[in-house]
Formats: sequence, C-alpha cells, structure tokens
Amino acid sequence: MSDDLFNSVDALLAAVNTGLPLPAERQRLRLAAGLTPAQIAAALRVDSALVQGWEDGSTVPGPDIAPAYARLLAGLAERFPAPEQPAAPAPAVPQAFTAPAPAQEAADGLVVPLLDQNPDGSLVMGPAAPCVQCGQPSVYRAQGRPMHLGGYCRPVAPAAATVTQQPAPQAPARADQVPAAPAPVRPAPTASPVPSARPRPATTRTAARPAAARPASSAATAAAARWWPAVALDVAEGGDWVLDVPQIPAPAGPKLGDWFAWLGTGLPLRVERAHPAGRGGDGMVCLTAAALKQLGLPAALPTTEKALAALQAKLAKAAAAVGMEISDQIGPSFHAFRRAGSAGGPKTSVRVTVAPWLGQGDGRQQAVSALAGPLATAPDGTKDGLTLARRYRAFTADLGVAPGATTASTAMLLLDAVRPRVEWVKDQVTGEWSSHPREGALPSGDLCVPPAAGARHPLTRELLSKGEAVCEEEDYKWWARELTTEEARRPWAVAVDVCASYLSVTDSLRLPIGPYAYVENPAWDGGKTAGLWWCDFTGIAVDELLPHPATFHGQAPTGPGWYATVTVTYMATTYNFDPATITAAYLAAHTAPLLKEWTGRIRSGYKRTYADLGLVDGQAPEEFLAAYAVHKDIGTDPVRADALVLAGAYKNVYKGGIGKWADSARHLDDQVWLEKVAAAWSYDPALRFHVIAAARIAAHRRLRKTLLLTGRAPIAVNVDSYLYATDAPSPLELLPVKDDGTPVPGALRLGIAPGSHKHEASIPLTAVVEAMERREHPSKLVHHYTTDGAPIGQEQGADSGTAGTDNDDEEGGN
Repeated sequence: MSDDLFNSVDALLAAVNTGLPLPAERQRLRLAAGLTPAQIAAALRVDSALVQGWEDGSTVPGPDIAPAYARLLAGLAERFPAPEQPAAPAPAVPQAFTAPAPAQEAADGLVVPLLDQNPDGSLVMGPAAPCVQCGQPSVYRAQGRPMHLGGYCRPVAPAAATVTQQPAPQAPARADQVPAAPAPVRPAPTASPVPSARPRPATTRTAARPAAARPASSAATAAAARWWPAVALDVAEGGDWVLDVPQIPAPAGPKLGDWFAWLGTGLPLRVERAHPAGRGGDGMVCLTAAALKQLGLPAALPTTEKALAALQAKLAKAAAAVGMEISDQIGPSFHAFRRAGSAGGPKTSVRVTVAPWLGQGDGRQQAVSALAGPLATAPDGTKDGLTLARRYRAFTADLGVAPGATTASTAMLLLDAVRPRVEWVKDQVTGEWSSHPREGALPSGDLCVPPAAGARHPLTRELLSKGEAVCEEEDYKWWARELTTEEARRPWAVAVDVCASYLSVTDSLRLPIGPYAYVENPAWDGGKTAGLWWCDFTGIAVDELLPHPATFHGQAPTGPGWYATVTVTYMATTYNFDPATITAAYLAAHTAPLLKEWTGRIRSGYKRTYADLGLVDGQAPEEFLAAYAVHKDIGTDPVRADALVLAGAYKNVYKGGIGKWADSARHLDDQVWLEKVAAAWSYDPALRFHVIAAARIAAHRRLRKTLLLTGRAPIAVNVDSYLYATDAPSPLELLPVKDDGTPVPGALRLGIAPGSHKHEASIPLTAVVEAMERREHPSKLVHHYTTDGAPIGQEQGADSGTAGTDNDDEEGGN
C-alpha cells in the first residue's frame, strides 16, 4: 500500500512541477550531509555531471528525476536545517575530527554508519573486533566502536553509533608510490561527453544499471572510503602484515583463516565503472612470496593433480569457515567471494593473484593471467606482488578498466566499459528493471558480409572457391622500388616508422554499426556512410615514387575490388576517381565514431607513460631524438621501469583490439568458432578493414605531402616503417619545415604523438642495394643497425623484420 501511495505522490509532484530549493541550497544540503555529487548520482542513477549542473544552476532535473531529487533534498533539509546566519564555507580538507551527526538511514530502514576518520581524511582503524551491528570482525571504527565499512551489515538494534562523514581519502598521486597520507589521484580520461544541459525527457530510460548490483545503502549514503583497484599483501621482517596502500587495514592474524576473514570484511577494493551505464569490477589482492610463506601456501603452483586438489581443498576449507568460497579451479589468479545471505559478513568478491605463481600451471591457468605476468615482472625478472599491484593501479587509472586476460580481450573490455552496449530500463507499471541494447550498440550474431567475413569464415571460403574477390584492406607489406639516380648516390638509408599509427586515426573515424545492406549502383555521399564499395581503380594515375594508396602490396590493382569508405574517399578527392562508376556496395545501417572514447583512454595512458620516459609532445626534433635514444635506459628507477612496461602494454592493447575484430581462434574447432566467436559482437572483420585502411591512407597522405614539399620519397615500405635514402645517418634532412623552423602539419615529423615518427635505424646504402639484389626486402636490415649506422650483429638483429610479430618495432613501435 505504501509503495502505491509513494508512486501516486511522485506522479502528482511531477505533474505539478514541484519547486526545488535554489541551486545554492541544494549544494549546502549536500555538503552538510557530507555527500559528494557522485554519491547522489549513484542514488539517482544519473551522471555526476548532472548533479553538479543542478547545483550550479546550469541545468535542471527532468520530470522523471525531479520527484526523487526533491525527496532527497527534503529529507536532508529536515536533518540539516538552514542556519539563521550564512554558514562559512566548509574547508576542502577537515582539520580536526568533528562531532557526531545523526545516523544515516538507507531506503530499507538499515542504519548506515559513517566511519571515524583522522584529520587527514584517512579512516581510523584498529585491531579486528566484533562489529556492534553484526558481530563479525571489523577493523573500522564508528564513534570508537568496531563497525563495518559503509554499512554492509544488518544492525541488531535500531540505534547505532555514528560520526560525521569526512571526505573520502584519495588514491596516491603516483601509481608506483603510496605515501602514508593520501594524495590526489591522477584522474582517468573522460569516458563520454558531458551530458547536455537540456532537461531530461519524460522517459523510463536511465543512465545506469539499478543499484541492486551493490548494496543500496553503500550507493546512496556513500561509503566513507575510496575504492582502490588493487593492493599488495606483504610481510615485514618482524612477521607483521604490510600493505602498499596504508588506508586498507591488514589481516588480524597470520593464519589462512585470518586472511579469508579479512577478504570478507568488505575491503574498499573495486574497479569503478568508466561510464554511468557500465559496470565496475572486482578489486584485486596481490600476494608476494613472503605472504605466501606466512599463509602456509606453496612457493610454486603444484604441478600434479593430487597436489593441486589438496591445495584446492585446503583453501576451500579455510574460506568456508568464514562463509567464503573460492573459484572451482585454482591457478595464479582466482576469486574469493561470499554470496548474498551467507553467514559471516556482507556479500563480497575479490580477485586474488599470486604473483610468484604467474606463468605456471597448465595452458588454461596461464591464459587467464597472461597479461598479469608482464605487469608483475620486476626489472630483475622476478614476479613481484608489489610491482603488480602498483602497475595494476596505474593501468586502471589510465584506461579506466582493469587488465583482462590478454591485451586483445582488454581492448574489448575497454570498449564495452566506455561505450556500454546495454542500458537498464524500468517498467513504470511493474517497477521491474530489464536490459536493452543502447542506441548505436554493436549487435550480436553473425552479421558478416561475404567479402569481409575473415579468412576462417565459410563465406570467405565460398567466394575464394569461386575465384571471386574479397576485401584486402591491409597494412603495406614489403613494398620497394628501384632507386633513382640521385638516391643511389647517397650513402645512407634511414628507417623511420609511425608512432601508434592506429591511434592516429581511430579517434574520429566513422565506422559501420549495425547490419550491412547490399546495394546496387549506390549513390556516393562523399564518404559519410561506412561500408565496402566495389570499385575499379585500374588505370588511375598515382604517384610513381610512392606505393599505390589502395593496395597493401603497393602495386597498381589489376581489376575491381572491395574497398572501405576511407580508401574510396581518398582516391576520389586526391586522384579524381569517379564514384559514379561504383556498381555495388555493402553499406552499414548506422555510422558513428565507435572508437572515440576507446582511443581517448588509450592515447591518454600512452602519452602519460612516455612522458615519464622523457618523451612529450612539442619536443624539437633534436631533443626528441636524444630523448628517444635513452628512453629504455631505466636503471633502478621504478617510475621509468613501470612506464616502459605500461607503454608496451597500451601499445599491444590497441594493436590487439584491432586484430580482435577478425579473431581466428585457432584453438577452437570450426563449429565452436562459428557459435562463440563469429556470432559475438566483438567479431567484425569489416571494422578491422576500415581501421587499417584509414591508417594506410593516413600514411600515404603524409608520404605524399612530404614528397610534394621536399621531393623525397621512401625507397621501401613495410607496415608503417619507411626507408629513405639520405646524405647522413639521421632523419633530420627529411623533415619539411616552415619558414620559422616549425614542422609542417600533415607531413613527416618526429615525435612521440600518434601519427608522428621515430628514428629506427641508419643503414649503409650499399647493404640495402645488396639486399635488394638478393631479392630481399631491405626492411629486414632495420634491426641489424643502430641509429648511428653501427652494425648490431646478426644474432642480435635476427628475425626482427618479419611483419605480424609483436615486438617493439612492429606497428608503430610505441
């Protein structure tokens, strides 16, 4: 009955447009309650930017949100009435512990404690003791008494001790150092544009999933601590537990049962969601070798079934004693969790990664933690839990998503995190929530078109068996030409390659979304619609000193073929191709910059890590060359060591993500592959063709502009590595510059930014000519010579010029 009355009142309030307090009063009430915009946004299931807009008067809540917001403000006004005189602005950081305030009460009637905090904002903690509400161990204190974090337990009495909530402690500023006092964390890149200032329409759509995934009390009333993605558990010389995030309490004792009890206390470990409509993830506890020894666990993962089963039983028994469970299979990484309603404490789930075990176990066990291995590898080659936790936090802060099993799967996790495919909708009649695809989401199901279905797909095999053409939009592969007379007189060949070439095009690239439609004699719209077009580029004159822009082999096409929109646009605008001659096309139902937010996250992390290595935007060419020559010299500096590892990880995330669209998954048989891979939303080879075509066209545009400005052209190209004949073992003479000495936009330039170039090697031209006479591609010599022209040695440079490898110098190198 009460729910019906509330619903009726809410509808009436919305109909008569209730008057909300003035924006300044809304802010005062929030601050008086110690709440943040993010906490109110979580309760109302909107973006925190909207809450800030309501408080500064730049926007107003829509009719579907206003009643709930009004109820919240009214409740706060009762508890925190306006003072007779204007109150002084609250200090940004509390200077002393304040007096207790009334207890917060959640929607289900539970009392939600606000935990004690120190003057610096960190939580007051002590030895684990029975919580005054549920009786389970807790290291946190509320008014001096043991109590769980954020009200995760059910009270045994209607009253509970509470304190005034202070601002939550923040994560450390550097990913590699965690000071005793919290410092500001580096903010992650914006996941999506700021919501419009227009009032929300009267609709049932919401910006986020209903709060059932997390306790309503913690979402609405705000837990008093910030979430950390990971923490390392280590042991001091005296045997005491040590954590690399001091704000997280240590286990109460050294035994395995104490450890599981600690995991189940509701630790502030979680990966926060990157988009209001997305999901967060479990936090991680990293165990060091010393922690393993203290817990009585083996230093190496057992290799026999019997020993592994005994370890599984030992862990399961210790977990069950405190109402916890563990994953069905144990490996370097596993989960410890407690189901809702289980005895022992709140519902919780934590990932556990045993750093010394990484790289051990069977293929499945290694596969689920393949990316964690490099992140955990210290400069001395050991797998270290402290190193893993530090880099894990930096990775999550940079990208907004935790590392997945591999870089390719992480790329898809990131895309789904910053551009969620589903949203949650509430039925206004039944009150039930259900998920639906968001507008512009990539659909599931096998939607491949015949000319771009991937090498393993039956559609491709059928076309090839008939001798028909398929799409071949690929990176340049092994193109070379004869030297001109002038080039043959130069003594050197300088190799440069593009930094992060894919990232230089994916930000604004409009990609196909939704099913493709086959169209005969399609109308050309200037390149606004993404798709594949049947075009004949034979006979069209292009630059003779450059590879052909439309083919991966760089030679002129011998007949019509299927080309991505970006290739057709370039041929039409640069070489006067007539789009009226196009006879067929597969066109997408919807076109959008699908990878915009994805690119922004990766590019931001990419630039940050290289800045730690001394490489930043805007460096003069000489300065950049000097910095790049030593950027891998990390010495004993953990910041540089972490940056170098993370830079490589980010590079492989964007490379692996582009390749994932055409995943062949050779470990699966054909039928399983069709059901599990080809029918997934993350499989669409046409998307990969569009990105690669855009990167290849962007490279050709830079090469052409450089040729027009300087008369210099590459003598060989492989992927995005270019070989030029030069007078000195340096790329400086190749750079077109303005009268003031600054680089010319859109041409070859040196720098770390995506789309800029770095110096790979300088090779004596005689060696290049000899290789070409042997009918070998000269790019294979790149790793046999240093940037000053000195030979490295066959054993050091062997097997370094093969395309498709995952080394530092393939696909941009950075």
